[in-house]
Amino acid sequence: MIDSQVFAQHRRLLFDVAYRMTGSVADAEDILQEAWLRCRDVDGGQLANPRAYLVKTVTNLSLNQLTSARARRETYAGPWLPEPVLTAPDAGQEAEMAESISMAMLVVLETLTPAERAIFLLHDVFGYNHAEVASILDRSEVAVRQTAVRARAHVAARRPRFDVDQGVRREAVDRFRKACAGGDLNAMMELLAPEVICWSDGGGKVTAARRPLEGADNVARWLLGVFAKPETQNTRLVITEINGGPGILGLADGQPAGAICLDFDGERITGVRMQGNPDKLRGLTR
Repeated sequence: MIDSQVFAQHRRLLFDVAYRMTGSVADAEDILQEAWLRCRDVDGGQLANPRAYLVKTVTNLSLNQLTSARARRETYAGPWLPEPVLTAPDAGQEAEMAESISMAMLVVLETLTPAERAIFLLHDVFGYNHAEVASILDRSEVAVRQTAVRARAHVAARRPRFDVDQGVRREAVDRFRKACAGGDLNAMMELLAPEVICWSDGGGKVTAARRPLEGADNVARWLLGVFAKPETQNTRLVITEINGGPGILGLADGQPAGAICLDFDGERITGVRMQGNPDKLRGLTR
């Protein structure tokens, strides 16, 4: 079997792969558990590269999970959003790696086929060459190259195009937080772009809009209405690092009640992604 210390050594990488593949903390942790169970039946002494074997195992388990998850999402109540996860600022992290965990990018990755998602992540984010990706996925190198080009073009057409300074972004997030907490419509309207879109994922269990809301006035009034409800009056909004950037964590009695991630066009907020489904808050306690 693969030694537990070897598995632990690569656990962070394996979680990063599984989370980016599935957009789910719960699924990623289940995949790592299944990978460990499978590794117990492998003769570690016969593996030339245990790390490569583990990444291959996790990637293929993630592909299986994506196939079943997509069928479930067809009947999901309202907009589906990835599970948010608390992260820590890492100045040494490469830009591609940092961007790949953002909520906006995880949503873009959802529009890829499972194979395109795996190839894009393994090659463009985790730095495996085409031959290594082909080995991981048991595909020809030619097929991997062709899929990589297609996936890269798909992502490039949909990924956020504005690189906002983190300091400027954090200041805007704080202004947004204060507007929500204070019910300040004018301050909210100043922050939102005219074409802003708001997605809220309640999973049919908490207050959420069943369809994306569009336009600054609609979004602003809906947001302030949510935070004016009696059940949210005692929710404390704090700024913290969520999915690689400053976000807002909602705390009720000290426990995570939801998270908000914002997209920017350089000056104003163009996207609001609210996660309130209680089944998707595990990553906010990690």
